[in-house]
Amino acid sequence: MQADHDKQAPAGAQALFRGLAVIDAVAQGACSLADIGAAIGCSRSTTHRLIAALVQADYLRALGGSSGGYQLGPRLIELGYKARAQMPLSKLAHAHLARLARATQDTVHLGVRDGSDVLYIDKLPGSRGLEMRSRIGLRMPLALTGIGKALMLDLPESEWQVLHERDRQLRAGSAAMSWEDFRDRMRDYASGGFSLDLEDNELGIRCVAAPIRDASGQIVAALSVASAVPYMPEARLHDLRPEVITCAAAISAELGWRP
Repeated sequence: MQADHDKQAPAGAQALFRGLAVIDAVAQGACSLADIGAAIGCSRSTTHRLIAALVQADYLRALGGSSGGYQLGPRLIELGYKARAQMPLSKLAHAHLARLARATQDTVHLGVRDGSDVLYIDKLPGSRGLEMRSRIGLRMPLALTGIGKALMLDLPESEWQVLHERDRQLRAGSAAMSWEDFRDRMRDYASGGFSLDLEDNELGIRCVAAPIRDASGQIVAALSVASAVPYMPEARLHDLRPEVITCAAAISAELGWRP
């Protein structure tokens, strides 16, 4: 990928693309000079110059100690919060999500599609003191989550199958349901305008989700209400469906959607 940028970009932009590639490599877990260089396909000296500049600008932080290495820096935290604040969808949706969280006492999520994943852009913890692994900025496979399935409702079945197969491969095939069962569930969800996560993503956690549409009617986001199994028996999942769908429709209306 980095080599492609270098071929296509003007000479003055190559350093920018390489610097961004360094940040992405560190975000993906590379922390040593050697690992970062391997990830971006640059020599040790070039990688060191890029890292030094990014550390000076606070985009990376050099770790102390004998092991050394690098982490994302404070400047990126600042930019991340600003990017989130500037995202119109998050701003428009937040008050609706807060009301839903208060009414249900459960954790409420907002997510958008990012390739084959759902990207969580907002999370409002419930009042039951439960912890779950979801967080703002986390990506999870679409077909593995309730909110991801809601984002998939308008897709053709052929794309459902592709995303289901990715889920099956990620879980080594042992825990994933068959394609036929997944397809039948998705058909039910699509006809009802909602989706469920019955501990598919995280053991002991269930959720009900609904899609959010823009003025054109396209699904651009989804929201979910999630809680632990003792607070979310299947009967309550179905009882919450109208409330979750209504909240999603209210946010859709803010975006200009009319049924």
